Amino acid sequence: MTAAALTAAAVTAAIAVPASAADHRSHRSSVEISRVQYDAPGRDDRSNRALNNEWVEITNTTRTSVNLDGWTLSDRSGHTYTFHHYRLAGRSTVRVHTGIGRDARHEVYQDRRTSVWNNDSDTATLRNNHHRLVDSVSWGGRHRHHGRGYRLLQPGPVTP
Repeated sequence: MTAAALTAAAVTAAIAVPASAADHRSHRSSVEISRVQYDAPGRDDRSNRALNNEWVEITNTTRTSVNLDGWTLSDRSGHTYTFHHYRLAGRSTVRVHTGIGRDARHEVYQDRRTSVWNNDSDTATLRNNHHRLVDSVSWGGRHRHHGRGYRLLQPGPVTP
C-alpha cells in the first residue's frame, strides 16, 4: 500500500510541475523595460540636452493598451518618476528621458536637472500602481542582467 501511495504521489508531482510552469508564464506582465541608455553619448556637461540623452524605454508587448497611471520607474538610489495620466498603446514604446521637456505620445520627461542613472552600476525598476515589481534591469559589475533573463545593456547610442 505504501508503494502505491508513493507511485501516485510521484505521478501527481510529475503532472503538477508542467502545469505550474505554464501558469507562471501566463502571468507575466505585458509591460517591460526594453532598453536603457544610462551613459548619454557625447560630453557629460549636465546640460538639458545631455540629460535627455539618458533614458529608459518601456514597451507594451501586447495588442491592448495599458494604463500606466501611478506606475513608477526608479533607480537604486531612490530617484523615482511617477507616470500621471498616461496610457501606453498596444505594441508601443515610451521613452522616459531624465531632463526637462514636453511630454508627448512616445516621449515623457522626468524634468530633472541632474543625472539619474549611474554609468558604472545601477538598476532601473518598474513598478505598477500597486507597488508590485513589473520589471527591472541592472548593469555594471556583477549585475548585468534583465529582470526576466540575462541581457547586456551597453552604454553609448542605441538606435530607436
